[in-house]
Amino acid sequence: MSSRRSRSRQSGESMITDTQMADLISKLQQLIPNHMTKSSKISASKVLQETCNYIRSLQREVDDLSEKLSELLESTDNNSAQAAIIKSLIM
Repeated sequence: MSSRRSRSRQSGESMITDTQMADLISKLQQLIPNHMTKSSKISASKVLQETCNYIRSLQREVDDLSEKLSELLESTDNNSAQAAIIKSLIM
């Protein structure tokens, strides 16, 4: 038994079995769109690495969209119908 597992049991934390871990990794792999081959032979570390990369790309996309939205809001008249629509969409 690994030291991590024995420490976990000693501290009273619930354990995740190897089967449960494999199931969770498989589910995670299914959530990553076309960034990796959907083969079942990909290692857990590769799935986690691709997941991290995907999350980083989503964060960059959120940052870019937030910046564009800020620019759009700055360029519109606060009393305009367009500004009201934009504000209602983000609230």
